[in-house]
Amino acid sequence: MVFSSLFFTFAFLPVIAILYYLSGKNLKNIVMLAASLFFYAWGEPVYVLLMCGSIMINYCIGTLFGRDDTGRRKKKIFLLISLVFNLGFLIFFKYFGMIISTISSIGSWNFNAGTPVLPVGISFYTFQILSYAIDVYRKKIKPQKSLTLFALYISMFPQLVAGPIVNYADIESQMVDRRHSIKKFCSGVRRFLCGLAKKVLLANNIGSLWVEVKAMPYTEISVFMAWAGIIAFTLQIYFDFSGYSDMAIGLGKMFGFRFRENFRYPYTSLSVSEFWRRWHISLGSWFKEYVYIPLGGSRSGKMKLVRNMVIIWFLTGLWHGASWNFVLWGLYFGALILIEKMFLQKSMARWPKAVRHIYLLLSVIIGWVIFEFTNLTDMASFLRIMFGAGGNVAFDNQVIAKLNIYAYLYIACMIAASPWPKKLALLFKRSYFNIYRAAANVYYCVLMFFSTAYMVGSTYNPFIYFRF
Repeated sequence: MVFSSLFFTFAFLPVIAILYYLSGKNLKNIVMLAASLFFYAWGEPVYVLLMCGSIMINYCIGTLFGRDDTGRRKKKIFLLISLVFNLGFLIFFKYFGMIISTISSIGSWNFNAGTPVLPVGISFYTFQILSYAIDVYRKKIKPQKSLTLFALYISMFPQLVAGPIVNYADIESQMVDRRHSIKKFCSGVRRFLCGLAKKVLLANNIGSLWVEVKAMPYTEISVFMAWAGIIAFTLQIYFDFSGYSDMAIGLGKMFGFRFRENFRYPYTSLSVSEFWRRWHISLGSWFKEYVYIPLGGSRSGKMKLVRNMVIIWFLTGLWHGASWNFVLWGLYFGALILIEKMFLQKSMARWPKAVRHIYLLLSVIIGWVIFEFTNLTDMASFLRIMFGAGGNVAFDNQVIAKLNIYAYLYIACMIAASPWPKKLALLFKRSYFNIYRAAANVYYCVLMFFSTAYMVGSTYNPFIYFRF
């Protein structure tokens, strides 16, 4: 079940909200847990058992951590068991096919072992479980005694399938005692509608152009068409993922939770380092806290910095998908950040802002080419077309026709990817509060109307991060 579906928006969510708010304080978490398991079982009837098994085993390990008679050596063994168990599941379900195909290609063997179906959200909830186990080991948090609350932390449906990745320490007190109000609920509804509109009105529509360009024979793609297509994908993946994060944060608010922001206008960045501080913030924070800093971070000399950056960005790329192009994509960004840190940091500060912004956008757009093409030959061919090395024409009538159709969407997406609409709205709110309030209500009704119309009338509703 995805948030941007009619069933979720008009059946599942209203029913769960009514049951939740009719329930007493002690039952609210049970309603949320039952709703989360139903939500997951809707699309994964078998794998919900896998998730329940994982919850039970990790709950037991956490309980053993917390016992007074558990010595340091035993705690290390329990942590090791947790890491092996959880990463083992992730590796088996997500990377088994990649490992087998890599071994086959190296040895020219013909393995035909099949690939297990990837459970939805396994990358997200595995990282949440790992952060819990490590934080308990570090004595940063105490083990959760309630199986219900622990299961709710792992399976909570607003952020189960696509994040943000939530650390247990951030949500522990909210699970026990959280405040509800009409104002908070309405704020959550508005955030959800913004995310829904981003997803179905912007990401899906601009993504249609990329689908068309990607389906064209390479000999028929002009240089400008290649750029138009990959820029469309650049906008699609941002609005797709940030839209889903907005919906998750909005849903959390509706049920009294507060999740961290996951995107802060990343395309307005002036360096690759800044871009990754604004893009998928919860994943970057996770790797920084649980891998980068334990490895020594940037304080142990240049050689160790290089080693740590290679490890972090290899893992970041691999987390995004079981294919070597994702690893290459991660290492590409790791290399750019390393170059910025070691050589460019001072000189970049003197560059004009426009130059820094163009550098960032070019770096990111090329990165999305690496991300999107799992076949390295196709990736290289597309890059050659983009930079005029493929022998393709620079401009043709097709690209003019496409730009005529999609120009308004490009403009809308570029404006929406910047903080200016929000800044102007706040400025207007300060000066004309009553008019602003009325206009805002109309605005959210319009978003709801057009988002619903799209969901009714369109079958194109992909979610790029759905099986990460």
